[in-house]
Amino acid sequence: MPGSAASISLKPWQCVIVAWGDKYDAKDISRIVVSVRRHASIEPRIVLVTDRIRPNVPECVLTAKIPKFFLDPVLRGSGCQTKLAIFESGVVPDDLPAIYVDLDTMVLGDLGELTEMLDNPETVAILQSAVVPIGAVGRAVWKLSKGRRFARGNSSIVVFHPGKCGYIAKKFRELHARHSGIGIRPMIADDRFISWVAQENLRSVSRRFGVKFRTEFMLPWLWLAKVRSSLPWVRTRRDNLKAITFPGTSTKPEQLLSLSDGEIVKDYKNRKFIWSDAHLGATKQKIVEYYSAR
Repeated sequence: MPGSAASISLKPWQCVIVAWGDKYDAKDISRIVVSVRRHASIEPRIVLVTDRIRPNVPECVLTAKIPKFFLDPVLRGSGCQTKLAIFESGVVPDDLPAIYVDLDTMVLGDLGELTEMLDNPETVAILQSAVVPIGAVGRAVWKLSKGRRFARGNSSIVVFHPGKCGYIAKKFRELHARHSGIGIRPMIADDRFISWVAQENLRSVSRRFGVKFRTEFMLPWLWLAKVRSSLPWVRTRRDNLKAITFPGTSTKPEQLLSLSDGEIVKDYKNRKFIWSDAHLGATKQKIVEYYSAR
């Protein structure tokens, strides 16, 4: 499925998605596969890393098994350490650069453009999350604190080369054995661990490319969220986003679709947004169309 002529992705690549348990079904998997392929300028290999064979997914999907170690119930909990299986040697084919994307991501453009970030094959690119910025500042903090402080990202989108990042899963296994489980703070969540162990090669995915919905559209002060949404350069950037992820329970797409126009939503951190065109711009209609499509 060729993408837009304006797309710049010229390198072969693979898209990696992960599913375990019953949180996501074949419809969720098929939706993202179809969207990724529709927008891609180069047809990507689609790799589903999963705990079992999933019926009714598109025939183009290559299935890879999650290693037994990562299916430990503790690792399948809120820390999502099971996701680290994508870095296990032999799970994802190591011949092509990979872009991992969460299944609760709305894909609106060519994800393959992110392969341009892998000018160094050891690069790991991730969404910026915490206050300390990913890059030179984060690395300096990491070195000065001897690894106790570091820049952190969110793993809804991860750009990496499977042939160069096997050390991430290997290090987690080593620490898990040494501590008889999750024994040090960086191990408490998959994205925290990725950020910590790959800090020297960590880069951030541009907010012009992809964002977390809550981070982008929600603020503790509704008046400030309204002001921010009215800024023309913010609206333009949002209108051109290629990926929006929906982590958390208060902003899942199926919940958003049940809202009345103008309804105010609040999350666990007391951040708020208004379900309206004025607040969300073109994004509101994109969400409706993307998740209403059959």
